Amino acid sequence: MESLEIEVLKLLEENGRMSVEEMAEVLALPTERVEEIIRKLEENGVILKYKAIVDWEKVHEDFVYALINVKVSLTRERGYDDIAKRIAKFPEVHAVRLVSGEYDFQVVIKGKSLKDVAFFVAEKISTIPEVRDTFTHFVLRTYKEEGVNLFSDEEDRRLAFVP
Repeated sequence: MESLEIEVLKLLEENGRMSVEEMAEVLALPTERVEEIIRKLEENGVILKYKAIVDWEKVHEDFVYALINVKVSLTRERGYDDIAKRIAKFPEVHAVRLVSGEYDFQVVIKGKSLKDVAFFVAEKISTIPEVRDTFTHFVLRTYKEEGVNLFSDEEDRRLAFVP
């Protein structure tokens, strides 16, 4: 991959709303060249999606996020990729990662309630024949997402402790 493509990707990753004109100025390139690079990256599936990072707490929209560690047994017919593709098809799933350690996958899901998440694990993940064990962690609060701090500079309301 060309170094110019890498530079365009870095700029877009930092600010997905950066205009082509702004990128051209930063990279000292003609606007048409930057448009061509972006079009090529999109066509080749390098740029998959443009996405906003939303602090849902600020709009008082309640979602429950959970991290589910999944242990599987592989078969001749089904390997890690097959199982991951099956899990990824569920609309609740935001990420599926093959990980090292005691579990094989880390699955990130988003539900409307704790009950939704529990039903998802019981009715969808646990019913996959290769799944041997799951361990669910509920996200209580997110402080940083995709490199963006989500906490505001609130006043520290704790009492001072003087020994």
